[in-house]
Amino acid sequence: MVAVVRFPGTLDHDSAARAIHAAGGTAIAAWHQDTELPAGTTAVVIPGGFSYGDHLRPGAIASRSPIMDAVRRHADAGGLVLGICNGFQVLCEAGLLPGVLRTNATTSFVCRQMTLEVIDHDTPFTRGLTDTLSIPIKNHDGAWFGDPATARIVLGYGPDNPLGSVASAAGVANHAGNVLGLMPHPEEAVDPLLGSVDGLGLFAALVRA
Repeated sequence: MVAVVRFPGTLDHDSAARAIHAAGGTAIAAWHQDTELPAGTTAVVIPGGFSYGDHLRPGAIASRSPIMDAVRRHADAGGLVLGICNGFQVLCEAGLLPGVLRTNATTSFVCRQMTLEVIDHDTPFTRGLTDTLSIPIKNHDGAWFGDPATARIVLGYGPDNPLGSVASAAGVANHAGNVLGLMPHPEEAVDPLLGSVDGLGLFAALVRA
């Protein structure tokens, strides 16, 4: 059972749920005011969007919502947590992942298909994935800023780093590997009609784990 957390301003919850179902899992909705995750939750997905309208800074208010205490307990117990785009921002603001997400180097919204490098295959999310993935990005504040010497960088943009992330980081995990945040949108790469199915492998790995 994968809980998909929804905040005011979340946009990609339905796409995330469809991706989970396509990977053979079961998605269930969780609301930002809930104090507990749904019964039977084995993994959590925090999807993209503009939670609380990105007031203060992206992810800041959402990171202090009641549901995040339950997400933190889930992660501390070894449960899987995946944050996509705004979800990545929320996880960083909540202290579940290192670093912060800053305004893109272009100071503009960037929307394009990207070739990602899988740098670390030894996480529950990346086991069995190919070395490269074609997955879209769509964000304004997606430049990860942190210490690459101490962070666990799982996905990279390679030589083409359109957002200006430190170390070309596209996805970062905690040291245990059970919490992953990434700016690209794997839920938008699970159907051939969208041009790529490379995101499906990530959700399939999550469901298997």
